[in-house]
Amino acid sequence: MDSRTYYYARVSSKEQNLDRQLAVFASLGASERDIITDKESGKDLNRSGYTALKTAMLRSGDTLVVKSLDRLSRNKSDIKNELQYFKDNGIRLKVIDLPTTMMELPEGQAWVFDMVNNILIEVLGTIAEQERVTIRQRQQEGIRTAKAKGKHLGRPGLVIPENWREIYSAWKNKEITAKIAMERTGLKRTSFYKLVKEVER
Repeated sequence: MDSRTYYYARVSSKEQNLDRQLAVFASLGASERDIITDKESGKDLNRSGYTALKTAMLRSGDTLVVKSLDRLSRNKSDIKNELQYFKDNGIRLKVIDLPTTMMELPEGQAWVFDMVNNILIEVLGTIAEQERVTIRQRQQEGIRTAKAKGKHLGRPGLVIPENWREIYSAWKNKEITAKIAMERTGLKRTSFYKLVKEVER
């Protein structure tokens, strides 16, 4: 079976557009049917396009092209795991922003890519671990500081809207529906009924 090249583009939200990434792919000769896209956050790997790419399309010997490593994920640990997965499954990853990965090498020179891959995996693993340690330290410092200031940690208490009394009365007298009462007070359903419960208690 012939090996194929796939291209993966991602932006974080529906409002953003993929044009820049797609233009770069087009300049490399990519055809539309080989381009997979997602308009979802890179906080984890649970994305429809990327999942289909990994589970149903990519095979050993194929190549995956991305504009930059953070298109795979924003999480360094996830990127490291993905690089390891591609390496273990014989899939070559080309990262346009990392020119070394884009080189075409003569037959028998694949060790160069292995070397680059290993360096990336090692570096990303170290960065990911450092980020985890830093986040943990910041969380602990934040908790200590909040406790020292006597702050209550946990869910904030319900703030009673300024127009609560009149809206509540109108709702109780069946002059308005609960939906309208929620809209006018800016409260979500659970908060609205929680406040009703507290008031009527």
